[in-house]
Formats: sequence, structure tokens, C-alpha cells
Amino acid sequence: MVRYLDSDNFGTSNLGWLFSRFHFSFAGYYNPENIRFGALRVMNDDLVKPETGFDTHPHENMEIISYVVDGRLTHKDSMGNEHTLERGQVQYMSAGTGVWHSEYNNDKEEILRFFQVWILPDKAGHKPNYGDYRFNWEERIGRWLPIASGDNNKEFPIQVHQDIHFYATEIKAGESLDFKVGKDRQAYLAIIEGSAEVKGYTMKMRDAMEITEEDFTLKALSDTHAVVMEMKKDATGND
Repeated sequence: MVRYLDSDNFGTSNLGWLFSRFHFSFAGYYNPENIRFGALRVMNDDLVKPETGFDTHPHENMEIISYVVDGRLTHKDSMGNEHTLERGQVQYMSAGTGVWHSEYNNDKEEILRFFQVWILPDKAGHKPNYGDYRFNWEERIGRWLPIASGDNNKEFPIQVHQDIHFYATEIKAGESLDFKVGKDRQAYLAIIEGSAEVKGYTMKMRDAMEITEEDFTLKALSDTHAVVMEMKKDATGND
């Protein structure tokens, strides 16, 4: 089963300093038919203006991955971590029993674009944790770069508390890349940059697709940067 998601229909928010596109219901955007996809609860495509950001605020019982597309993301948290990440680099925070953090664009000129990805944990009450990984851009060219998983697979540098596999890729125009989705599994594909053909659909930058128990091929119509999250099929669907 395939569900194509046109980004023109995503929820949006414009706070002046922050412009967001919401793949799922979030903040002031609520769609009862689009709450989550399996364990994937939030995917926000955020644009943060220079010298602004998210002030210190709390989270608990959520696995949070931040994927930097453009600019520089500076993270601080109540566990004593303070790091700045650039294009293609990734940070992970298990909010667990509770953590406070801020996320800022300290650059004076460049807009920060990053994806916030929130994953429902396998259970409540994990010990809070933070980590980041400074992938080289070249590692994802022409292949699915393993980023995060929940099964202690050493191929994935980031470990989360959920049965998911998170990958990123960049493929050149005219190239194709296959992805396997097994029985009782599902995948969420997001086109970050470029355009591609998938399962007969033409997908532009920022579009997404839900794919359940079907393999797919990502065929780049232009140079394409994409991420995919593969996970256990949720028998109850979105709720």
C-alpha cells in the first residue's frame, strides 16, 4: 500500500523567526486523519532565521532526531551538552524521564533548515541521553546511509529506543536506488531536496510517501536528497 503526500497540503506555521511545515498534526495544525505513521509522531521541516531559535523548553518520553539540511544548529541541554552541527550532520536526544534543551541558529546571515523527527519510544521512563554524529556528506552519495536504529545494529551509529531504521541518501539525476520494505514493515520517505519518481508518482522537494509492505525504487529526476524511516507496521494505523 502506498500513500503519496503532497507537501502543498502540509500544515504550516509562520512565527516570523520560524517557518515550519508539519508532516503530521503538530502545534496549531490538527488533522485527525494524520496524527502519526507507526512510531513516527513528528516530522517538521523547520526554517529558522539568523540569530533566533527555540528557547529552553522541556521534553519527556520521546526519541528526537534532528537532521541538519542547511546552516548551523546549536544545541544546549540540561545534561550539560553544547554542540553545533552543520549540513548532513545529526543529533539525537532521548528525552526519557525529562530534559530541558534549546536549539538555535547563531549565524548572523544564513537561514537554518533542519528536520525535527520525533519517535514514540518503546516504553516510558528511559534515562535521558544525548548524542550527535558528524557524517561526511560523501557517505550518503549513491547509497542509503545508515543513521539510527533501535536494534543495536552496529551499522547504525545512533541507537534509539524503538524498532526503526533511519537512512539518508543523495543520488544524481537519472540514477536510481532500491529500498526493501519487508512483511509487517512500513517506510516513510521524505524528499528533502530535488525531485524523484517513486511508485509511479512524481515527487517534488518536501513531498513524502507512506509505503507499507512494498519495496520501492527512488529514481532521481534531478539531484535528489532524501531520508527514509523504516519501522514495524502499526496494525492500528494512525490514531
